Amino acid sequence: MSDPRGRQTLANLALAAAAVAATLLAAELALRAAGYVPHRLRATARMVDVRWRMLLDCYPSNPRGYFDVDLRTAESRDRYFHLAPHRYDQVVQRDPYAVEFQYNSLRFRDVEPAPRPEGVRRVVIFGDSFTEGQGVKEADAYPRVLERLLNAGGGRWEVRNCGRRGTDFPQLNAVFEDALKYSPDVVVYAMVLNDADRTPEFQARQSYVNDWILDRGMLQDGRPAPGPGPLDSRLKSLVADRIETWRTGRATARWYHEMYGAPNRVGWERTQGYIREMNRRTLAEGGRFLVASWPLMVHLEGDDPFADVTETIARFCLAAGIPRHDLRGAFRGRRTEALWVHPVDMHPNEVAHRLAAESLVPPVRALVSAR
Repeated sequence: MSDPRGRQTLANLALAAAAVAATLLAAELALRAAGYVPHRLRATARMVDVRWRMLLDCYPSNPRGYFDVDLRTAESRDRYFHLAPHRYDQVVQRDPYAVEFQYNSLRFRDVEPAPRPEGVRRVVIFGDSFTEGQGVKEADAYPRVLERLLNAGGGRWEVRNCGRRGTDFPQLNAVFEDALKYSPDVVVYAMVLNDADRTPEFQARQSYVNDWILDRGMLQDGRPAPGPGPLDSRLKSLVADRIETWRTGRATARWYHEMYGAPNRVGWERTQGYIREMNRRTLAEGGRFLVASWPLMVHLEGDDPFADVTETIARFCLAAGIPRHDLRGAFRGRRTEALWVHPVDMHPNEVAHRLAAESLVPPVRALVSAR
């Protein structure tokens, strides 16, 4: 004779299993209906001519309607096909929205160096992709916004954008030398935490993919990665994405902390030497030097997760007598994701660039007044 309690237990278990299965199925269907694509299958792309005079940053979607180039149009094809004739159509298939960059002979997103007009105060800002304005239109990059704000506040000002993407120390020394060709009154070094020189031993230990600026695993050369198949579970991919984000985030945070600590002591010491020499050179040529520290565009709503690194840089600048301005305060109270170029590109967007420019007006004016 069968046990009624056992039958009831089995029935309850079956009902529970059915409820779980129904919930999972509903979640799967909802993700598919929303067009969810696993994070690891998203990508950005870049097309650039061989002389580095024109470049396109390309994205898979246009969430704010900001990107003004649609590579699927006939006009865009006529204008940009020469950048990558062998993979243009592949880029269009995957990343059809783009921002155009025009460079001068120094590979700066600005005019060629020329003598400074009488009565004009000239500021140069040099740095990496944050300053160049990756994913941001030229008019919205913070050097150009700063120029407009300074002129609106009185006086005649020029601000030259000497950002060059992909440069860290010691390559930033060459960017600084080129920036001096503009004969500036003020030199602003826009420092980002990944700028520090790294010893080969320290760099060899790095296994991260996502550096909280641009996921290097997602920067495609134009060949579209295979998308999710019809039988691939979006829910499974979502869970895998969350686990991978946590894992790489933890590794990335450790890397940034160690870059300015004992594991990269020699590299950080070299970096300090480079910045001291830049300050000395600028002063010797009659200008003033300012370090403007960009935060990583993560966790801006709360306390600075890299407060110890920020303090290390601040102590160095104070000891070296180098003026420093921390840009993190410009973003306080803002939702972090609202300041990204794109969900897969955590460079500062046009809103962040405007806020940075507004924050820089007082220290730049103060430096000129102190000359």
